[in-house]
Amino acid sequence: MVIVTWNSADVLSVTLPALVEQLRDGDELIVADNGSSDATPGVVAELAPAARVVQMGSNTGFAAAVNAGAEAASGELLLLLNPDAVPQPGFRDAIERPLAEDRGWAAWMGLVTSKGGREVNSAGNPVHFTGLAWAGDHGRAPDGIQAREVTSLSGACLAIPLRTFRRLGGLPEPFFLYQEDVDLSLRLRLAGERLGLEPAAVVDHDYEFEGPSKMRWLERNRWAMLLRVYPTPLLVLLAPALLLTELALLPISAAGGWGGQKLRANFDVLRRLPWVLRTRGAIQAGASISAAQFAALLTPDLDSAYFGAAGRSRLLRAALRAYWRVVRMLLGR
Repeated sequence: MVIVTWNSADVLSVTLPALVEQLRDGDELIVADNGSSDATPGVVAELAPAARVVQMGSNTGFAAAVNAGAEAASGELLLLLNPDAVPQPGFRDAIERPLAEDRGWAAWMGLVTSKGGREVNSAGNPVHFTGLAWAGDHGRAPDGIQAREVTSLSGACLAIPLRTFRRLGGLPEPFFLYQEDVDLSLRLRLAGERLGLEPAAVVDHDYEFEGPSKMRWLERNRWAMLLRVYPTPLLVLLAPALLLTELALLPISAAGGWGGQKLRANFDVLRRLPWVLRTRGAIQAGASISAAQFAALLTPDLDSAYFGAAGRSRLLRAALRAYWRVVRMLLGR
């Protein structure tokens, strides 16, 4: 398994003891450290002395550190685990269960909870047709959640066979941070693969949205994911909605105090367009489902409290559903 760290000493002091006590002989623990300046190396040495530490030298971002950790791995199953995602009892055996039972999932996630396990943080992430993604079932009680297929996975606790991860080329390093899990999930979906949730593999992760500065990364990587992964017929039909979304986000971002971040994100999109288009070719060449089948994975509803009034608007919901029905009809079956 790979844990990416950056000044993570405080959270590792909780996560590592809960993890290490469950590891079996032969399990690999790889810590990819992005140039931490706190006590992270010492905490790892003390609490997980058998861990292999990959020193990145500087903050290269989550994706690059994961890829470096995966390159150093040799096991059959690769597990990505956030440094503040604390494994609960029985986690290690449960996260391996989909592989042992040959469920046919190309990748899967554990159940990510918060508040000491009282609430769900993510039980699989829905993806809106505009590329917006959010933590599914966020805030509900975890009781009753069953193993199931999901649209996309949370990178806080993501399991994937190492050979599959390498075949895909790993995570997109230019993303630096955020949306890598959505990009990976939808690349797998485009290739006709199935993704799942194993609710018995529980990690507790007290997620907090980190403020306006996060929006630059989310927005630029949302666009990179859209342009890399969405099939061409779907992108063409979504062009009006994507343009309207951009126009709507200008006043919304300004009012929310992240207008500058949105403008920087747009500049990032243009600057990275050659890389996006180059990698798009390889991704689309590996597609094994139609645009209509890919569209069936997406939702027109903004079912998250993070969208505020937009998510609660009945008028907007009706308009988005009507637009999506037309898109689905034009794509055919």
